Amino acid sequence: MRLGIFAKTFPGTDPHVVLASVREAGFSAAQYNMACSGLPAMPDAVSPTEAERVASAARAAGVGLVALSGTYNMIHPDPARREEGHRRLEALAAAAPALGTRLVTLCTGTRDPDDQWRGHADNGSPEAWRDLLRSMETALAIAERHEIDLGIEPELANVVDGAAKARRLIDELGSPRLRIVLDPANLFEIASAEEQRRLVSEAVDLLGDRIAMGHAKDRAPDGAFVAAGKGVLDYPHYLRCLGAIGFRGALVTHGLEAAEAPGVARFLRAQLAEAGLVEQNA
Repeated sequence: MRLGIFAKTFPGTDPHVVLASVREAGFSAAQYNMACSGLPAMPDAVSPTEAERVASAARAAGVGLVALSGTYNMIHPDPARREEGHRRLEALAAAAPALGTRLVTLCTGTRDPDDQWRGHADNGSPEAWRDLLRSMETALAIAERHEIDLGIEPELANVVDGAAKARRLIDELGSPRLRIVLDPANLFEIASAEEQRRLVSEAVDLLGDRIAMGHAKDRAPDGAFVAAGKGVLDYPHYLRCLGAIGFRGALVTHGLEAAEAPGVARFLRAQLAEAGLVEQNA
């Protein structure tokens, strides 16, 4: 596996500065966000010059770009907002290979009109699922045009709120370009150790053939998100599950402050070593 972090954990709008910070904190990979280049996270366009600047910064820092963040609300109640997201996804998809990655991450969305990470009572409706299918069909057509993959993440507040919904979406769409980003801390809020292990095992069993990247954050006992290693998540179990399916992609941490990054890198590196999963390109 490669040990990575969200690039936007670190301040700055110069990719050379940001990606150097990634490496200095102890990570060999990053999930990039165009905000690290001083652009909107979902820009209207990414120039070839800017794409090369990011790729050059990654090479100079010795950091692999394993994904590009492309999240927008795919089931926003306003169809015009969804269309805007599709247009901007096209810009990111076109630029991703030049940046050095062929994985763009998505947010399956919520009916909440203001916050794509906040749950809504209508997320489980047939209409929300229908709109997700339509949005994903558009997104997958974009992915085909630019020869990239799209990563979705089961997340309690979104329409794909667990492993079963993610598997359903994969099966209904039938596209090999639809991949999974697995974050075990998004599968539960407050759960016993036994229940969280069950949820993680179930997710890996159901989705293992599509997992492109693992995420790494944690849950406090009260359900709040905290940095990896500072909560109740059973990391040995999570990593054993990934190892059992032969996963060798990137493990990317987020949900932490820049000052916490070196400590989290040490924690995750130790966890990988204990699980017998040697970090690559360290």
